[in-house]
Amino acid sequence: MPGCASALTAAPAGLASLAGAAVADPGNWDDSCGWDSLPARGAIPPAWDVIPPAWDTVPTGWDAIPPTAEDLWRLASDFDCGPPDGDDSWAIGADDAWAMGVDADLAAPPRDGGPGAGFAVGGAADTMPPGVTLAELASGIWAAGLDRLTDDQLIGVLRAWRRLTAWTAAGELAAAAELHRRRTDEVAAGADPHLAEHVGDELAASLTLTTRGADQLLDFAVRLDRLPCTRAALTAGEIDRAKAYVIADEVSCLDHAHAAAVEAAVIARAPGQTTGQLRASARRAALAADPEAASRHREQAEQEARVEVWSEPSGTAALAGRDLRPSDVIAADKRIDSLARQLKAAGIEEGLDRLRARAYIALLLGQPLPSQCSSTATKNATGPVNLTMPLATWLGASSEPGEVAGFGAVAAADSRALAERLASERAARWCLTLTGQDGRAVAHGCLTVRPLAVGDCPHQRESAGYQPSPGLRHVITVRQRTCSFPGCRRPAARCDQDHTVPHDRGGRTCECNLAPLCRRHHQAKQVRGWQLDQPVPGTLVWRLPHGRSYWVDPEPYG
Repeated sequence: MPGCASALTAAPAGLASLAGAAVADPGNWDDSCGWDSLPARGAIPPAWDVIPPAWDTVPTGWDAIPPTAEDLWRLASDFDCGPPDGDDSWAIGADDAWAMGVDADLAAPPRDGGPGAGFAVGGAADTMPPGVTLAELASGIWAAGLDRLTDDQLIGVLRAWRRLTAWTAAGELAAAAELHRRRTDEVAAGADPHLAEHVGDELAASLTLTTRGADQLLDFAVRLDRLPCTRAALTAGEIDRAKAYVIADEVSCLDHAHAAAVEAAVIARAPGQTTGQLRASARRAALAADPEAASRHREQAEQEARVEVWSEPSGTAALAGRDLRPSDVIAADKRIDSLARQLKAAGIEEGLDRLRARAYIALLLGQPLPSQCSSTATKNATGPVNLTMPLATWLGASSEPGEVAGFGAVAAADSRALAERLASERAARWCLTLTGQDGRAVAHGCLTVRPLAVGDCPHQRESAGYQPSPGLRHVITVRQRTCSFPGCRRPAARCDQDHTVPHDRGGRTCECNLAPLCRRHHQAKQVRGWQLDQPVPGTLVWRLPHGRSYWVDPEPYG
């Protein structure tokens, strides 16, 4: 979306005039109605019981809505029109399609004979911007029956509905922001000064929302109103509502200029990121854009530090500390992780998440842990922490944020505080990672810096057996800090070191054939119909059962 421009295609006129002509003098229409170029009826099956034709009551404004192939078929049906007997191959011509505002690629019978070919990879509807035309096409497919689609077409329809959902969300938020703007203007013009304070209550009453829900909607709408690129991306269906909220939330403590800088830094990559990835990018950009504002915001939040308790839908309960100092939270989390691994080593056969929960509760309640864990815990109070920070930040010469694996961006001051805590432990180890212009790791070393394999692999770090050496395992987690499935944020340190080509089929235990996969996606990879390739070291290509492929590159630093 270069320059934050959002192009909206103007819908051509034509539907109401076509319908109006038919209604004006239906007697002049013969059996073929002159529709020499009607699309094949099987192209987009009409849903007669869902959208009954009513051409004599065409509402004002329909002149701006382009007809779809289904519209034309419904119009023809009103006057007993249709293709000649036995001929179901008619397709709308390119000239006629242009004249009537119908995309010829969509109106023509699909090449594979199915109703949803336009939604397949490369089809006109697969990347069509959201709007009335896409809504009609998707609705027609839905009404005709999704069970008639191929897997690829079904994914295309699913993606279309997601774009439409984003489009409608943008409209709702724009309307809420406009209501707030009107009330603010009325107060400025001399109305009751409290009028603008109750816009949320107006929304709550009109939308049947709780007061809290209405206030959240209004707050989001007002924040989005100052982010034109984010609003345009949401309107165009390039990002969804959740991603727009992440950007608006992460720049909430910044002034307009810094918020615009953060938006410009993250919006281009946002469509291809999950909310977790986007939040990490936006937080790092916000910390870098205005460290002082971020620090003030953090200090204010720390004044509201608290422990919250709530019930879970399953009948269990939750306990969480909120707005705590990041360095303390990271250290506490790693201590819990260390204790959980020691419980597992002591012979307790449970998953790591369950063991972490047990260690957490035991620490809070002062309950004893197995003697082996208790004695080890005193020697390793923090547990392994992978902190990455620019050298200049460590030396106090830069305010660039650092990053903790599995946590995300950490402000420069907190990075230094955490580094000091780690440095006080005898087991601490310092490494050096060099990055390229794209921010991805190209060299790493703890004693000797050696280039990582980024093209043709020289197999210098290859291990002879199935298990990678500690050094090789470490390098893989430096190159890829999370699971290598699209969007998965599971820290690499908690993932399996997967052989892309299985070891028992000749796959190397090497940089060019290893990648971190969490247990869930490791198991998914092994399911029939799933395929994973690593064409160059660190780049994973997933081909899923519905036929589409997804590329995953190592996430850049910074």
